[in-house]
Amino acid sequence: MAYTAWVLASFLCVGMIVLLMLVVLPRLSWRRAAARALARVFLHLAGMPLTVKFAQRLPEDQCVVVCNHASYLDGIVLTAALPPRFGFVIKREMASVPVVGALLGRLGSEFVERFNRSRGASDARRLMRQAIDGHSLVFFPEGTFTRTPGLLKFHTGAFVSAVRAGCPVVPAIVRGTRRGLSPSGALPLPGPLELEILPALAPRSPPTPDEVSELCASARAAILAGLGEPDLTCCDDTDRPPGTAPARSARVSRP
Repeated sequence: MAYTAWVLASFLCVGMIVLLMLVVLPRLSWRRAAARALARVFLHLAGMPLTVKFAQRLPEDQCVVVCNHASYLDGIVLTAALPPRFGFVIKREMASVPVVGALLGRLGSEFVERFNRSRGASDARRLMRQAIDGHSLVFFPEGTFTRTPGLLKFHTGAFVSAVRAGCPVVPAIVRGTRRGLSPSGALPLPGPLELEILPALAPRSPPTPDEVSELCASARAAILAGLGEPDLTCCDDTDRPPGTAPARSARVSRP
């Protein structure tokens, strides 16, 4: 309980500084750099030291990063780990959250609709324009996370954007966040966090008709191989691991 109180106090204090920086700094690059530095400060105060493995694999030019999703901490970890040139793709519901939506907008986040097909198509076209214009983006292609450890099916938006822009997809694996802030609602725990950058996957030029699906499958296979968690697309009510809830009913919306 004492540790939880400390983490909450640290988050609120750092959050107030982030709020101030995002309001007063005029340039997007400055705001993102400030958010990156303060995300690192928070993780340090929380006793969650972050290690980035194989950071040299991240291209200096435009790319699309796709990462597994395990906890509400994942966004903070990737903000702390990645260069400030990256913008995050976030569910549109967050745009309507008071203060939070405005702050995410100030960081250049892109909001996408998950349920309204017409608006979702419009958001997808906007993301493709962003990618074609040279923006580097971060996706959690599962779109959500589960209380049961494992990797869900990937949505294809990240891979459509990469193919249209002709830029590489960089798979990444985040570890430790599920323990640090469990989706089950358990209290936070201190401990090391890690982000591993996997080798980039370059789309063919010109792309083949199946390029998006093949790129998606390759990125997912690479993440699944290094993650050490089960493939939840293979689990149903008859073959899921004993003592675990079905993947469909265990979903938790991502921030």
